[in-house]
Amino acid sequence: MTTEAPPPHVRRKRYRGTHPRHFEEKYKELEPQKFAADVEKVIARGQTPAGMHRPICVNEILSILDPKPGETALDVTLGFGGHTREILPLLLPGGRLFAVDVDAVELPRTKARLRKLGFSEEVLVIHKMNFAGIAKLLPEAGGGFDCILADLGVSSMQLDNPGRGFSYKNDGPLDLRLNPERGTPASALLQSMSAQELAELLTSNADEPCAELIAQEIKKATSPITSTRQLSDIVRAALKTLPENKAHAKSLQRTFMALRIAVNDEFGVLARFLDALPWCMKPGARVAILSFHSGEDKRVQASLQKFADAGIYSRIAPTALRPSQEEQRSNPRSSCAKLRWAIRSELAAS
Repeated sequence: MTTEAPPPHVRRKRYRGTHPRHFEEKYKELEPQKFAADVEKVIARGQTPAGMHRPICVNEILSILDPKPGETALDVTLGFGGHTREILPLLLPGGRLFAVDVDAVELPRTKARLRKLGFSEEVLVIHKMNFAGIAKLLPEAGGGFDCILADLGVSSMQLDNPGRGFSYKNDGPLDLRLNPERGTPASALLQSMSAQELAELLTSNADEPCAELIAQEIKKATSPITSTRQLSDIVRAALKTLPENKAHAKSLQRTFMALRIAVNDEFGVLARFLDALPWCMKPGARVAILSFHSGEDKRVQASLQKFADAGIYSRIAPTALRPSQEEQRSNPRSSCAKLRWAIRSELAAS
């Protein structure tokens, strides 16, 4: 009987300087269980470690949802699982939490991480699906949920990984799909649109004031735009006649956001979720929704108000809650978040 030889040791690639700069070089941050102390130092600096996501407004969300033992909860955007980790223990004993996500890359990692923490299939039910279809979960969930969380933001794991193509700060494929197994990447979308259509998209999805300039410059490209760096350079070229200031970075952010929204049909998905939401809630159930730009927040606010006027929600947030100043300092990515909530009427017909 022969035994297989252990795989040869492969030395880690060295990086220039004293600190890693690129995502794939940050091996300590990408192995938080092995280098916990180093990860804590990164968080203490107000940064998000590579490959991780820091949940936002945790205390505020727990206060709104008020999870109780024996209840059934739903996290419609599981992501890194930070909110789920905080909610699920409060449902025990006797409760369950359902969690869904479309990201075929990150979902298996999050699932494995949560299972390793001891959350079994009996208490944590995970599905790969779009949250627009949450009504499909009702038979399995016993007809409705006691508390629901929707964190509409893109996760830090997606933003920071250049291979996903979500950020203008790093070069990578111009993709922007939340589920890379489905749909059309942003590179193909750009090729299919006219300058006028693109300008309208930048305006409607992101309120970009330089939409026409950027759209015209994009359509001047003589070859397909396939990388985030190509698109970033084109946007900067379109704005070169304007004063060099932070407005350039804002236009870059808005351009990438507008394309991401279009590629993933984010507004259409959100509308279908909001329409289905009250019919997935038990009488007296609570929902908390985190949004990260005005297009999302306006739609959330309008939907909550519509169902409140109809008597379906007994109470809704009078104004959007914001992360505390302390949280915004410690986690700058939380600064644009807005949190709204609603309570399902005890008397509303299902």
